[in-house]
Amino acid sequence: MQVTFSAARPADAAVLALPVEKDGLDRMPGGTLDDATLALVRDAARSGRFEGEVGSIAEIFVPGKDGADRVLLLGVGAGGEADYERAGGALTARFLTSGVTAITVDFAALGGAPTVRAVARFAAAAKQRGWRHDAYRTKLTEKQKRTLDTLVLAGAPEGSEDAWTALAAVTEGMELTRTLVSEPPNILYPESFVERCRHLADLGVEITVLDRADMEKLGMGALLGVAQGSRRDGRLLAMRWNGKDAGDVDVAFVGKGVTFDTGGISIKPAAGMEDMKWDMGGAGAVAGAMKALALRKAKVNVIGVCGLVENMPDGNAQRPGDVVTSMSGQTIEVINTDAEGRLVLCDAITWVQKTHGPKTIVDLATLTGAMIIALGNEHGGLFSNDDGLAEQLLTAGRATGDHLWRFPLGDAYNKLIDSQIADMKNVGPRGAGSITAAQFIQRFVEPGIRWAHLDIAGMVWADKAGPNYDKGATGYGVRLLDRFVRDNFEG
Repeated sequence: MQVTFSAARPADAAVLALPVEKDGLDRMPGGTLDDATLALVRDAARSGRFEGEVGSIAEIFVPGKDGADRVLLLGVGAGGEADYERAGGALTARFLTSGVTAITVDFAALGGAPTVRAVARFAAAAKQRGWRHDAYRTKLTEKQKRTLDTLVLAGAPEGSEDAWTALAAVTEGMELTRTLVSEPPNILYPESFVERCRHLADLGVEITVLDRADMEKLGMGALLGVAQGSRRDGRLLAMRWNGKDAGDVDVAFVGKGVTFDTGGISIKPAAGMEDMKWDMGGAGAVAGAMKALALRKAKVNVIGVCGLVENMPDGNAQRPGDVVTSMSGQTIEVINTDAEGRLVLCDAITWVQKTHGPKTIVDLATLTGAMIIALGNEHGGLFSNDDGLAEQLLTAGRATGDHLWRFPLGDAYNKLIDSQIADMKNVGPRGAGSITAAQFIQRFVEPGIRWAHLDIAGMVWADKAGPNYDKGATGYGVRLLDRFVRDNFEG
């Protein structure tokens, strides 16, 4: 969908949307429509019990009036940023396949101007909600096909277009993430994931790829142990953006990229296993965030690292009871081969520390089912060794709608993953499963490094539509990481 800005409403706007705040029908400026049309619109809206609630829409046909064939009253609630975001998504959801090709939104209909940030979030949600993955749908009827392709924002306050430009970059990053998460596992696997990210080099991102031989030389026995059951070799993908200079890395993002997870020898139940194509959601979020930062030329030095594997139950797959040696030199007793994401992350985190020396690391992973039990699909879980870093991420989550909730860490939990025959085991008891997974990862974080682990198992895929996404891939994490960087690393 194309988003454009106009100082005034185009004369040929056939479909006109007028934002209305809660209980704000009577506050609509008289010049918005001619008196007769305005009275008609108000009466029709009242008869339909439209009161301006967030995302509500009243549709009134007014042939030949004010150049519009129909007027849409679009509820924006109390008028906050989040309200505008929900309204933008609702507008697209209603008209995406309606036959309407263009909508003009006239912000002059409001008694007071919205903030530039609210307008930008409105535009972003409208465009994000229009994303669909139709690549493999060959029998769509005409009524199922997308028609809405243009959104004109008229009368927005000065500076809105600049604010939208930054969020447009984030939106493109989210589209990459959603595509990666949505692709079937016979199409997206470690090698093809890398190829899908090659285009970032055209934006100035430095791409480094390690294959199996490279990782064997480095001693990445934990990551390679997961990959050894698949005919698809694992990869380590590193994407570096130097937005300031070629100096030190300010922050590293590390993503779990299990492109399909059967559970390995500790195989998962068949029901629902098809969902495990999105077990690379953490890596997908990292790739999308790197694209967003590069597109908007963020003034920061960032590296994104994706540990990419496929976890399969081949005759060569690792077994419960195996002991593997990680790149850090620490040994791990593999109790459950379905606790594979932490094995991937630990080697990826060790690699980025040894090769790039970041002072701050944030890892993202669809790591544990226990996180979904704890938080459902409303928040991602946050674990951190630094209170300041945790608060920065919580703040970014609140600002963007990619919400987080912090969980504890501590010695009592850490002892639960001690092993009798190795330095640690890859799972603890049933209780506190998400916490012991985070404790495992923390054992690979070097002293003095600020670190946070985001368990986003319940957030990368949705079974029902949300404010800026339909059912399916949500793009969770891209907005969060971009805002975190903007607020804390860019001057």
